[in-house]
Amino acid sequence: MKNKKIKEYLLRIPIYTFTIIFVVLPLVYMVIISFLTKAKTWGFDPAFTSDNYKKVFEPFYLNIFLESIKLAVVSTVLVILIGYPFGYFMGRLDTKWKRRMMMLLMIPFWTSGLIRLNGWIIIFRSNGVLDKLLMFFGITKSPLKLLYTYPAVLVGMVYFLLPFMILSVYSSVEKMDWGLIEAARDLGAGKIEAFLTVTLRLTMPGLLSGVVLTFVPSMGLFYISDILGGNKIVLIGSVIVEQLTKLRNIPFAAALSVILMLLTTLFLRVYKRISGTGELEGLF
Repeated sequence: MKNKKIKEYLLRIPIYTFTIIFVVLPLVYMVIISFLTKAKTWGFDPAFTSDNYKKVFEPFYLNIFLESIKLAVVSTVLVILIGYPFGYFMGRLDTKWKRRMMMLLMIPFWTSGLIRLNGWIIIFRSNGVLDKLLMFFGITKSPLKLLYTYPAVLVGMVYFLLPFMILSVYSSVEKMDWGLIEAARDLGAGKIEAFLTVTLRLTMPGLLSGVVLTFVPSMGLFYISDILGGNKIVLIGSVIVEQLTKLRNIPFAAALSVILMLLTTLFLRVYKRISGTGELEGLF
């Protein structure tokens, strides 16, 4: 028995070591830097200050945080509206078509994200593919200025995050016991009532996982707003990169990162509480 426990502890050492070195220590280092003072040239001075966090709560940066959260929420809602039905019907296909749809979802990941974003630039630019199609069908008479706008950034966000929602919902639908839905229909439940009381509850873990995989990354996908928004749509990730590369204010960038990390942690705690205690059951 003792030898078994010793083996278990030895097997845990690599993952613990990796977590401490590459996760815990960098986070602690970032928190420490956030309380230091910016050096005159590059780096930071070992002088304790709380000014970095005071600066975070200035109206300008608070507004950027709110805009980032707003974009994350809108993106997540759109991803749910598109991804849930897609994942649901994908889970109901036969094996051959499931493999084909899975392949179609995986193919974009074989290409660099920057290349795919440049593809959207070709579509959204003035006199681009979308403009020509709209004018050909008589929907518009002149080119639209779609590139470097909020809708363009939103489309880019949804495009990047949609597969995560689809795959999460698909994994839940594939494991469903369809006999429960048939039983609900036999007991007099209509299609909508059976969906709300049975299907939605059974697929809720996949839906919540998809929300986490969508909302959390959308807070930091700054390169989408930079490329499709043309620096007109500023997110908190863009501000952090600017502080690091252009202004070289590492302590303030660390403070922004800590606040962003705390917001993400809060969201994950809410998710864990909802998924672990079943607080959503009263809604259906």
